[in-house]
Amino acid sequence: MPATELSVTAAGQVNGLALLIPTGQEGPILPHVQDWVTAQRKAKTPVKDISSQVLVKGIKQWAVFEHKVGGKPVRTVFKIT
Repeated sequence: MPATELSVTAAGQVNGLALLIPTGQEGPILPHVQDWVTAQRKAKTPVKDISSQVLVKGIKQWAVFEHKVGGKPVRTVFKIT
């Protein structure tokens, strides 16, 4: 299943889940989200799947991964098509 990387903005909490709103900018399209995860692991960057802890407004299927850059958590969001 192809995956498109999205830029999102945090918009608070809904029922204990973080609400993310797409900003309209789409990044690269990958043949599968696992390709991105594999690249991160090869680069020795630990990533954590936090898809069950967030909601992405207007997207039916998504995957969200969190990793640290400079000590700060960074979320990478993918729209699954």
